[in-house]
Amino acid sequence: MMNKKVQFTDWGLTDYQEAWDRQELIFNQTIAVKTDNRNNNTLLETPNQLIFVEHPHVYTLGKSGHPENLLLDEKGLKEKNATYHKINRGGDITYHGPGQIVGYPILDLDNFFTDIHLYLRTLEDAIMLTLKDYGIPSGRYPGFTGVWLDADNDRARKICAMGVRCSRWVTMHGFAFNVNTDLDYFKNIVPCGIDDKDVTSMQRELGHELNMEEVKSVLKGHISSLFQMELY
Repeated sequence: MMNKKVQFTDWGLTDYQEAWDRQELIFNQTIAVKTDNRNNNTLLETPNQLIFVEHPHVYTLGKSGHPENLLLDEKGLKEKNATYHKINRGGDITYHGPGQIVGYPILDLDNFFTDIHLYLRTLEDAIMLTLKDYGIPSGRYPGFTGVWLDADNDRARKICAMGVRCSRWVTMHGFAFNVNTDLDYFKNIVPCGIDDKDVTSMQRELGHELNMEEVKSVLKGHISSLFQMELY
């Protein structure tokens, strides 16, 4: 039986390692329910969660990433008041920081659809619809995940990065959407391993700071609608 109820939580500003540990706990608990169902022929509902969070300045490197794409040494990280983590999602290096909506959907895709590419495209659609609501046209860049502006010309710039982990159709990690992000921090990495493309934010595109809670509410609505989930 599909369970499309999804618990929404906003963790506010939370240390990256703490958020990762909390994600892993929820992820492992969900997989344990699925394993129990399979081994004991039970029909327990698997939980689904959508978590929004902001992180203090941090660089994260995916399992297929290249450490040399971090352009700072330990001293440089300290000067920037930033931390660095090698993690178990897909993708290369990215930056998280205040003013960025980081979304961690921990979903059992058996409750929605078992297609990881459709999952990523649906998350991208939610970001693109949110940008459209603010008058910012966006799209996809062929061969790359995430959401881009001017993807069809040499001004292409990324506004939302994505990197997920999926095991037994349970997802974790997710997306990083630049709203009021300090873009200077991207100058210390080769973002996502792409060295010839710019990174942008809603604030930079619109020329003013945005209300984070309002953007979160709009984005949450689009995610809920596209996945046909019932948020509580």
